[in-house]
Amino acid sequence: MSAFHVKFLTPNSFLNPVTGIISSTRLYANPSQTAVPAAPAAQAPKEIAAERLEPRVEKRDGYYILKEKFRDGINPQEKVKVNGEPMKLFMENGIEELAKIPFEELDKSKDSKDDVDVRLKWLGLFHRRKHQYGRFMMRLKLPNGVTTSAQTRYLASVIKQYGEHGCADITTRQNWQIRGVTLPDAPAIIKGLKEVGLTSIQSGMDNVRNAVGNPLAGIDPHEIVDTRPYLDVLQQFITSNSLGNPEFTNLPRKWNVCVIGSHDLYEHPHINDLAYMPATKNGRFGFNLLVGGFFSAKRCAEAIPLDVWVPEEDVVPVCGAILEAFRDLGFRGNRQKCRMMWLIDELGVEVFRSEVVKRMPQQALERASSEDLIDHKWERRDYFGVHPQKQEGLSFVGIHIPVGRLEADDMDQLARLADAYGSGELRLTVEQNIIIPNIKNSKVEALLDEPLLKEKFLPEPPILMKGLVACTGNQFCGQAIIETKAQALKVTEEVERLVSVTRSVRMHWTGCPNTCGQVQVADIGFMGCMTKDENGKTVEGVDVYLGGRIGSDSHLGDIYKKGVPCKDLVPFVVDIMIEKFGAVRREREE
Repeated sequence: MSAFHVKFLTPNSFLNPVTGIISSTRLYANPSQTAVPAAPAAQAPKEIAAERLEPRVEKRDGYYILKEKFRDGINPQEKVKVNGEPMKLFMENGIEELAKIPFEELDKSKDSKDDVDVRLKWLGLFHRRKHQYGRFMMRLKLPNGVTTSAQTRYLASVIKQYGEHGCADITTRQNWQIRGVTLPDAPAIIKGLKEVGLTSIQSGMDNVRNAVGNPLAGIDPHEIVDTRPYLDVLQQFITSNSLGNPEFTNLPRKWNVCVIGSHDLYEHPHINDLAYMPATKNGRFGFNLLVGGFFSAKRCAEAIPLDVWVPEEDVVPVCGAILEAFRDLGFRGNRQKCRMMWLIDELGVEVFRSEVVKRMPQQALERASSEDLIDHKWERRDYFGVHPQKQEGLSFVGIHIPVGRLEADDMDQLARLADAYGSGELRLTVEQNIIIPNIKNSKVEALLDEPLLKEKFLPEPPILMKGLVACTGNQFCGQAIIETKAQALKVTEEVERLVSVTRSVRMHWTGCPNTCGQVQVADIGFMGCMTKDENGKTVEGVDVYLGGRIGSDSHLGDIYKKGVPCKDLVPFVVDIMIEKFGAVRREREE
């Protein structure tokens, strides 16, 4: 518990230099595993008034801004955008001037205070006003969760200078977040990120979040397609090669994208705004599209078919067309109703699809293919421990990072291991863990003998630790109601001491209803709240969710019991384990 008190690129060769389209010669797909029925006949589109389909934004001086006639009833964040373009802090070096101003002075002006608390999120800088006044969390872009030893060392060097305030987290979107950053240091840190091939641009607020892919991309003997080149090119497109892309920085809300590369669906397509599902059509490889999946405090929705198939060369154009439709037409009032699924609900799938078609270069899209490449009977694999790669003589090792929290020394050590035993590469997962790829089989035993993997980051963690995920919690996040990371570890350790289970039970913790910890996809989810104990005293508690499923049989979990005091969780979870997951009390087992 004490350890968690405070500590707790250039364009790549897959692009055609003339067209900017992915070169299909670098990709491959396995033969179709199953076929699904053809998409049902399109329903008659809703009757939508022509004026509703007028774009609500217009481009002025290179940036998109909300038209004046659509500004009635807009939410406070939209007002901040109208009053000052956030991307100017990056694209016009506004952060250089901001960083020179004493922090207390910034709070004296509403505009500069909005810069600190809102606009800097477009640069990936999140002010921790409530718990770390004057310090920031910095979120990186890391397509497909692929990072290098040099990048990891650089991030370690950044957080190391902040002492007890500095640490790093692996997020549920397969990327890094670092903590403790101060504003005067931010310009130099951003330049340092560029030097190691990283960026934090467009990673927060009303932007496209980190693009998620298969953590085993390119090394998995059973993969359908290597997702890395698709995600690299999507990031380059969305961020204009990390220079900043105002075409997609004034969205109505955040927007998530993933490309599916394996039958395991490690990427969780059903909770993304756009998911590319591998499928062939008439002998060509491409993707069927799912749209609209999201979590929020008031509503959670699973992605639905758009009835669209695109060949692989249209991965980027269709992403742009969907983003433009969302940017142009999305609701900008109540923030709880600004995610893309609300727009799809309003317009209907067919009208939304037609708006996407209008924004495609050729103004055409093919209907979904029945030649689905996903094996829907596939049993999701565990990536922990040692596994053979498709490359002969090489293996990857999946290691457990407890609730995704690392300190600077941890990161330095992981970078050393990646260099000494692998190819200097690390893969992050959406479950907040790390995979070291490209290890020569002759070096595997020596890697497993490393103290770090024997004492802290285990390749074979205890069974209930395998599926444990936790958001930041109120140690740092001002919106979180409860502490999550240390509490998640403590409860899981105690439950594992009391019961024996034969399979992993995925447990997710989130500090508030914004559900960054994705409790709805867990076997058991814990959402922070305040509740009353047996004496009527107000204490930290959780609403408990059950039944979330991932993979081909994905399903969002439902509320099971509200307001369980955190101090009562261990016996409560023990009972759930026995009743729902076949656990046996250890004293009975003995």
